[in-house]
Amino acid sequence: MDSFAANKKKSFHIRSNSLPSKPHPVVDEVDEHLCRLKSSEATSTSSSLCQKFDGLQDLHDCIDKLLLLPLTRLALVENKSIDDQLEGSLKLLDLCAMAKDALFQTKESAHELESTLRRRRGDVTVGDVQKYLNSRKMIKKEIHKTLKGMERSSSQKSDESSEIVSMLKEAETVTYNNIESLLSFIAGSKLPSKISKWSFVSKFMQPKKVVSKEDDTSGNEVEMVDAALYSITSHKSDCIVQIEDVQILLRKLESSIQDLEEDLESLYRHLIKNRVAFLNILNH
Repeated sequence: MDSFAANKKKSFHIRSNSLPSKPHPVVDEVDEHLCRLKSSEATSTSSSLCQKFDGLQDLHDCIDKLLLLPLTRLALVENKSIDDQLEGSLKLLDLCAMAKDALFQTKESAHELESTLRRRRGDVTVGDVQKYLNSRKMIKKEIHKTLKGMERSSSQKSDESSEIVSMLKEAETVTYNNIESLLSFIAGSKLPSKISKWSFVSKFMQPKKVVSKEDDTSGNEVEMVDAALYSITSHKSDCIVQIEDVQILLRKLESSIQDLEEDLESLYRHLIKNRVAFLNILNH
């Protein structure tokens, strides 16, 4: 009887081990958000960027929950990857802070120029415009310097990494790439020559209805303002840009940046929360 019970217990143990382990629901949620973000199209406007950052917030909402699970703590400790996660989280916070600063500077410059145009009733000087463009050059230079100096994260899985560790690295990479897209949006296109400047201006300023529609979202708002202002400084007698158009573009840019700032600030708070969770895992 005892032998039968022992064999029965052994048989049950073998069968239970053969059953496939079901992932935690939070793990599935994180994976779904990652797949959705990776499959979405490239971003070129503030509207599309806001959609991406909404998706990132949903992703990090789930990661907040994932980092509280004992199985996550176990995976990070067993794979000795907590230091990598801390390094990655610091990199994301630095990049996020850089983007926040670049957005703020761009918005302040746009607001100052728009206020000047409104106060002077359209009587703008090249000096006023050039001040804005000089500020833009400094922002672009700082963005390119930052991106060049930072190593891109890798989301490639290794044999030693568990599914959760790989997932966290993938989330880091997706977040990095989207903040990088935001910085590229702020930097805008390079306009190296007068020919390219005028070609770019024509693209956005013709027909005139494109700039007079406040709800138009067909282009990069930063580039549209840059193009319009470059046309003013070129002293073209047949300039197609009207001051009223520039004011509309500047107000639209300010509004777009405001939306992006709110989304970025929310993401920044999530990243801080993630880092605190990693530190708690390290210290226990």
